[in-house]
Amino acid sequence: MEQEQQRKIIHLDMDAFYASVEQRDQPALRGKPVAVGGSRQRGVVAAASYEARQFGVRSAMASSVALRKCPELVFVKPRFEVYKEVSRQIRAIFAEYTPLIEPLSLDEAYLDVTHNLKQIASATQLAQEIRARILAETQLTASAGISYNKFLAKLASDYRKPNGQFVIKPHEGLAFVEALSVGQFHGIGPATVARLHQLGIFTGLDLRQQTEAFLRQHFGKAGTHYYHIARAQDHRPVVADRVRKSVGSETTFEHDLLTHAELLAGLQPILDAVWATSQRTGSSGRTVTLKVKYADFRQITRSRTFLAPIRTPALLTQVSHELLAALLPLPLGVRLLGVALSTLETEIEAPGQQLALRF
Repeated sequence: MEQEQQRKIIHLDMDAFYASVEQRDQPALRGKPVAVGGSRQRGVVAAASYEARQFGVRSAMASSVALRKCPELVFVKPRFEVYKEVSRQIRAIFAEYTPLIEPLSLDEAYLDVTHNLKQIASATQLAQEIRARILAETQLTASAGISYNKFLAKLASDYRKPNGQFVIKPHEGLAFVEALSVGQFHGIGPATVARLHQLGIFTGLDLRQQTEAFLRQHFGKAGTHYYHIARAQDHRPVVADRVRKSVGSETTFEHDLLTHAELLAGLQPILDAVWATSQRTGSSGRTVTLKVKYADFRQITRSRTFLAPIRTPALLTQVSHELLAALLPLPLGVRLLGVALSTLETEIEAPGQQLALRF
């Protein structure tokens, strides 16, 4: 832990990025609940403004559900090329402070500023300066979390959103984690939360009281990760050349899908989510993989690989429909569908590559 505590990690996260860009560029949208995405019946919200979030509207939510929650919601068509250009501006600012930048998507990244290019000792001061630069150059706000590892920095960045920052110091990490509910842990999703609750684990303190062997027994390799983060430990470095292997989405349906029409209806929100993630992360893939799990839990996958990346949602939809059609007639009802894009190509240069040209 002593060596880990010497690290200074900043997690920078743009506030409601897509929606904020639209409100910046269209003054009439300011102060209104805005959703970036499709308003059609089977559309999906890619991003929601803070005004919309007050009504419970969230990203990845079906547009029809979002409209029920907020009838005054204004839908705006995504402009991913604009978002990518703004992301380039922001990453150029990061690169003036450190070469150790690990982008997670167009709107967030980890920065290791332990040894930074400005030679500023205070990570708090650095985060304030970077956020001020982003605001001055893009007219957009960012939030920051500062700590001695990635796990805590990510948690901290949510603590003062929007347009704020929060520090978790080395001597504060353990107490901070033990007070959290397991649902607040980054990387622990609803299904895992339900399993933890079944085991009587509700808080970080509850999690810390479990042995590593117990957690591995119930959660496999992830159990070791849970064991360490419950102790406020995260030894993962900030990796500048981090490569995403795939983007995907899947849904387990409340009732088994039995007809071709039901399959197509169930598949569309999944395709929308995959495309939105692909655009948000600035990556495109050459391989489309369809995942199907039948009512008896038997699972199959079917893939198709192209020479060039999938550049349009229409092509992604067409290929997925063809892979699905090849499985008809159904031997059983379908309880889960998933789609993934792999063999990815990144459209935005990695920060490490940009810096290599500078030096």
